[in-house]
Amino acid sequence: MLFQVAMTIRIPHDSDQVRIKQLSAQETEIARKLQHDGKWRHIWRVAGKWANISIFDVANTAELHEILTSLPLFTYMDVVVTPLCTHPASIEHEHPAVDR
Repeated sequence: MLFQVAMTIRIPHDSDQVRIKQLSAQETEIARKLQHDGKWRHIWRVAGKWANISIFDVANTAELHEILTSLPLFTYMDVVVTPLCTHPASIEHEHPAVDR
């Protein structure tokens, strides 16, 4: 199942910035592993914000929930999840993917 996930990080001003940097580094490692595993298919930075738009490819909503809640910065996130399905006008499967 494909999901679009919009994540915005909101860190309180009085937070321990050293700890936040540690959590952020841990999260980067997890995100890279999930990308290599094919679960976190795409990630884009939202310009001007500590936010991203991502595409996840997981078995079900429970797996997505498990991934999101395991992220080190999850307690600081506003998350919006949108389930996705193929659009009937999509030509995605008409032509083999071209390596860019």
